Amino acid sequence: MADGWSREEREPLLSPAGDGPLEEGEGRYRDIVETQQHYKSRWRSIWVMYITMFLSSIGFSIVIMSIWPYLQKIDLTADASFLGWVIASYSIGQMVASPLFGLWSNYRPKREPLVVSSAISVAANCLYAYVHVPASHNKFYMLVARALVGFGAGNVAVVRSYIASATSLTERTSAMANTSACQALGFILGPVFQTCFTLMGEKGVTWKTIHLQLNMYTAPVLLGALLGVINIILIFAVFREHQVDDMGRQCKSINFEVEESEDASQDIQGNIDHVAVVAINFIFFVILFGFAIFETIATPLTMDMYSWPRKEAVFYNGIILGGVGIESIIVFMVVKIISKKTGERALLHGGLIVVLVGFFILLPWGKKLPNIQWQDIKNNSIPRATFSEIFTPLWNMQTTQLSFNHTEEPTGCPVVQSWCLYTPVIHLSQYIASDILIGLGYPACHVMSYTLYSKILGPKPQGVYMGWLTASGSGARILGPVFVSQIYTYFGPRWAFSLICGIVVLSLFLLEVVYKRLIAFSVRYGRMQE
Repeated sequence: MADGWSREEREPLLSPAGDGPLEEGEGRYRDIVETQQHYKSRWRSIWVMYITMFLSSIGFSIVIMSIWPYLQKIDLTADASFLGWVIASYSIGQMVASPLFGLWSNYRPKREPLVVSSAISVAANCLYAYVHVPASHNKFYMLVARALVGFGAGNVAVVRSYIASATSLTERTSAMANTSACQALGFILGPVFQTCFTLMGEKGVTWKTIHLQLNMYTAPVLLGALLGVINIILIFAVFREHQVDDMGRQCKSINFEVEESEDASQDIQGNIDHVAVVAINFIFFVILFGFAIFETIATPLTMDMYSWPRKEAVFYNGIILGGVGIESIIVFMVVKIISKKTGERALLHGGLIVVLVGFFILLPWGKKLPNIQWQDIKNNSIPRATFSEIFTPLWNMQTTQLSFNHTEEPTGCPVVQSWCLYTPVIHLSQYIASDILIGLGYPACHVMSYTLYSKILGPKPQGVYMGWLTASGSGARILGPVFVSQIYTYFGPRWAFSLICGIVVLSLFLLEVVYKRLIAFSVRYGRMQE
């Protein structure tokens, strides 16, 4: 054939209604669903969205381990507090951009916001590679670069909106799980790429003509920029916009010649259950908030409880979080099978219970107290320092390096945290068990939240709604570190984990209240059976 499609690929795919007598309202299920050509094009486009999601997460994680040393190298005025703003700027940018890109995708072809967001990410990565060039204010250039990378990652809302509109109800859970798996894979492989580039060293190679330094700090973002260009090419060359209804029938398709069926257009009638929408947004916020705290608290908790030095804490927790990431990918794949038997609501409920148990295990028990950092000073394991240096709450990493230069790093629970003197130690077995449980419950809740959300919205344009859901997750990632710096630092793990448990219990209670409302749009209006 001139267009490259065989006769078989042009033949229509029929819905599996069978040849038996029609029941009331069943006639529409016997309609032609889609041609082989449409089916293959639709799934190629979905795979491009998987790649886009993977690259969005790579953009966050590929430099996360090297931001602090690079920041110290390019701007000596940067301190640990500014580092927090640099890291948070990604989530702030994504939180702002997600509803905007979602709104754009509701009224224009989704290719437009996808290409623009990817181009912003490419430009932002290139800016990050050049933040060393200006004579001053380098840290602010880095802040802008990371915020723009996050702004470009706002296309996550468009990706999930497209996948929701391009899949039937029976395909939705599997597609959402694959999307989350690609996202998790990006978070895992990003630090791996960064580790490989450390072989280039800080000096690396300099291209003086264009003032480009190719080293362990800039090579990862330039790789990210290259991958972004490839993604833009794929969007132009492969991506075609398709839309199917909850039963898999073709609806309007902006970039593909398909006539909208009369039955499919009728399915748009009806109002979205906004109570269910708000409930899922809150539950999703709690899920992301808990996981952000889990990630943020890992290093300070293990340093306080097990007297691990900074280097060991980062190394061991890197291994643990890597293991949790692999566990999450396995869970993403398994829930696709389990959800067919239990349903999404039951899996979301079970995942929240597992997360609750994971944080409950972290509550301190027993009588053994952690090692106190002032005991090391008393035992002369580190040189003497003035008491103002030891007890000031503003004692940061930079001060420590100045006060104890060329000496052994102080370890243990700092006496400036008064709770260290009376809070029992969290045993390593508790910590590992908690990691395993949270790594089991979080991915299940993550996938089921997105899946239920998309089904509740139904055939309505989902761009803005997906934007708000993504924004709620970004807000949770911003507030998580703030929670750790305030509640954990001043009140200790008992208060911190008790409050998290309380929030998860509140989300479980909310889930019970709205449980019967968390159903697909078509099921709610009697167009399909659950």
